[in-house]
Amino acid sequence: MTTRLGLLRHTGTALCAALIAVLLLAAAFPGLFGDVDPLRSSMPESLRAPSARHWFGTDLLGRDVFARVVHGARYSLLLGVAAMLISLVLGLLTGVLAGLSGRAADEAVAGLLDVVSAFPGVLLAMLVVVFTGPGVLNIAVAIGISGVPKFARVIRAQTRAVKDAGYVTHAVVQGRGRGWILARHIAPNVLTAVPVIATIDIGTSIVAVSGLSFLGLGPQPPVPEWGVMLSEGRDILRTAWWAGLFPGLAMTLTVIAFTVVGRRLQLLLEGRTP
Repeated sequence: MTTRLGLLRHTGTALCAALIAVLLLAAAFPGLFGDVDPLRSSMPESLRAPSARHWFGTDLLGRDVFARVVHGARYSLLLGVAAMLISLVLGLLTGVLAGLSGRAADEAVAGLLDVVSAFPGVLLAMLVVVFTGPGVLNIAVAIGISGVPKFARVIRAQTRAVKDAGYVTHAVVQGRGRGWILARHIAPNVLTAVPVIATIDIGTSIVAVSGLSFLGLGPQPPVPEWGVMLSEGRDILRTAWWAGLFPGLAMTLTVIAFTVVGRRLQLLLEGRTP
């Protein structure tokens, strides 16, 4: 039974990794999946059901849903990765500085992180977008800021643990400079947890991006972004279910894939894989 569960776990991870690879290909080279223009509308072909000609059917304006889902991977993945990188950089700086600082500064940063964490991520991102305005860059910054605490907390805890380790104390006694200690001892140990959080956070950021786009605060129509497509398809869900189903399915599978791969990566780093 244990062997069978391990095999299923490995197979599921491999499928999720393959899905991520396909998504990256679609984002980088959408032409590999067809040459249909995702912005080309054709009213005579409006609301066509899925068929051999239109695999995912067409939307209200006669645009090919499959082409829009494929091209939408570029926007959703790009914004998700951009938001994650903003969270990572800001969280890394905040966590390391807090962990290396004195008690007063550390408690001040911890209190600030508590305040930011008190707001739901999407609500905080919406608040930032209200002040900065809708747009591709603004939505990435907004979601990136809302995700800072999750990185900063882990990195701060790791930094404090490493800072008090015996080998760091020994390096200080030997007269090693702060920069050498940071690069040689603290950074390698602190960054071990980053790949896991970053991988999972990409999926979370994609959901947040699509949520804000659904509300009209992200990329604007006719951009083929998954959240935009969900927003456009909600009003015709009873008559043309495919217009909202396939972009929603693409987003769901993407989030699951990044989460599964992230969890598997965590097990690998912790040495707990079967």
